Amino acid sequence: MSQNKPHKQSNSSNDSVPVITVDGPSGSGKGTLCQKLADQLGWKLLDSGALYRLVGYIADKKGVTDPAGIADQALRLDIEFVTDSSTGELRSILEGRDVTRDIRTENCGDLASRVAALPEVRAALLERQRAFCEMPGLIADGRDMGTVVFPTAPLKIFLDADAEERANRRYNQLKEKGFDASLAKILDEIRERDARDLQRSSSPLAIAEDALVIDSSAMSIDEVFNTVLKAAAPLI
Repeated sequence: MSQNKPHKQSNSSNDSVPVITVDGPSGSGKGTLCQKLADQLGWKLLDSGALYRLVGYIADKKGVTDPAGIADQALRLDIEFVTDSSTGELRSILEGRDVTRDIRTENCGDLASRVAALPEVRAALLERQRAFCEMPGLIADGRDMGTVVFPTAPLKIFLDADAEERANRRYNQLKEKGFDASLAKILDEIRERDARDLQRSSSPLAIAEDALVIDSSAMSIDEVFNTVLKAAAPLI
């Protein structure tokens, strides 16, 4: 396995490092797109959703429910992201244990959405996310990558898809990984998560003014990937 570890840096971001941000709602295909881009370009990958899932997961396991306590857990996360050389999958290591499968459940996704709505948690993770900005470049996957975390990124993508299509994708993904899943429940959860992401007071899901908006509802992942790769040509 090759390591993809964040390192501390003093600046909020490094403008000499090319960054491509990919924002959008849950299930729009951000994770798959970002992994393909990172693999193609050989750049670092920041999966900010995994960070929030890890915070939700550890807070739930430890029974921490108050915002200050959850933010403290975010600050003290003992995490490492590694890329599995045999599968190319980005794996999440929490306190020395592989929790990739644990944090990819729908329940953990809901926990992540709830802790992500807390300003204290978002503040705690801001510099940690920016520390991923390293040469040769960074692909940043999230909800506020282009609007808050990397506002000066030279290429910002907002990847969208209608809720029904996103629910279908998530359902098929879970079934392929061996999870029990209900399509109707997933659709309800996606709509609830969208509402929380759009309405939260801190860093709500929004489209950056200079973002390239892509509706992937009727597009294959290869079509989306080629569209973004073409837009990224000046950075490569």
